[in-house]
Amino acid sequence: MLVIVAPGQGAQTPGFLEPWLEDPAFESRLHWLSAVAGLDLAHYGTQADAETIRDTAIAQPLLVASGLLGALSVFPHPADAFATIGAAAGHSVGEIAAAAGVGVISAEQAMVLVRERGKAMAAAAAQTATSMTAVLGGDRDEVLAKIAEHGLTAANDNGPGQIVAAGTVEELAAFAEDPPAKARLVPLSVAGAFHTKHMEPAVQTLDRYAAAVSTHDPRTRLISNRDGQVVHDGREVLHRLVQQVNSPVRWDLCLQTMADLQVTGILEMPPAGTLTGIAKRALKGVETFALKTPDQLDDARTFVEKHGSPSEIDASPTWRLLVAPLKGTFTREGRVRRESGDTVEAGEVVATVKSLRDELEVRAPHGGIVVEWLAEEGDPVAPGQPLVRLHPSGGN
Repeated sequence: MLVIVAPGQGAQTPGFLEPWLEDPAFESRLHWLSAVAGLDLAHYGTQADAETIRDTAIAQPLLVASGLLGALSVFPHPADAFATIGAAAGHSVGEIAAAAGVGVISAEQAMVLVRERGKAMAAAAAQTATSMTAVLGGDRDEVLAKIAEHGLTAANDNGPGQIVAAGTVEELAAFAEDPPAKARLVPLSVAGAFHTKHMEPAVQTLDRYAAAVSTHDPRTRLISNRDGQVVHDGREVLHRLVQQVNSPVRWDLCLQTMADLQVTGILEMPPAGTLTGIAKRALKGVETFALKTPDQLDDARTFVEKHGSPSEIDASPTWRLLVAPLKGTFTREGRVRRESGDTVEAGEVVATVKSLRDELEVRAPHGGIVVEWLAEEGDPVAPGQPLVRLHPSGGN
């Protein structure tokens, strides 16, 4: 199985888009996304220095645009991608690129959303002097306890041996004086304490914009930053994109879901390297490909052919699918047993998936009529596996 991933803030480096702009198609698309974002992304991706592209309001649109256009370079006919991509995910702001890539929102909606996200987060960061520090190594429980002791937030949990602490400059300075045992601290070049309570003003701003954004259900599995679950309702994806601004990124749980899916290949969009580096440490035996320059495109397509397989999610407009949010056991035990032809109400619990870690209810976000059940009582199910097909009813 192939998973496509998009990196988050901090992955950008000066000049990383320069070789890509030699392609007229890439240049033209970037020009269009620049117009939507109200920024000269070609300039920022080729000429601007590290300090300039560190600015949240610049870095975030730059990253989303490069992720989207990198994917279009690999898949010139986007519809072909869904015959090969088993899942997609993005780290922090990269999740906006992933959401657009799987069809939840358009590229233009993604650029407007990330434009306003970047500005709102920059404004929130300006209210208090905050930052982030990577904690490498150490005992996980001790690291988390020490972060909490200093009033900080574990803003990114990136997998074994890499947690990012975030908070005020004063809190981080005290943390540096009293670090966890056997851990190395690396201050990050970011403009604020992202994914913490300090970003609450940005959440409020984005929530107002999101109310006007139309969505579609993902065309393949989309793994959520919040908890590693596969989310298949477009409105829920958008809600999570807004809420993740002040919520921790649980990339460790995203990696666990990839392992549960038995992923064999991970392809990272430009500016690539960060997420494939994490995957190499956390997912032993999984091949990775960091797409950094256009001269790698042929090799990237070969990588896709090697690992690609069709998604189980059929995005036909004539029905809606409810899917398993995580790996576990499917059951309708104790629920009203809806059979083919029965009506399901919006918000109704139709099934439960039980794992060693969680027991999650599967709700119908919209009403519908049961066309067919795709899983049997007691079946083991994979993340994103379709459970039931519903025909929309009423105004859905």
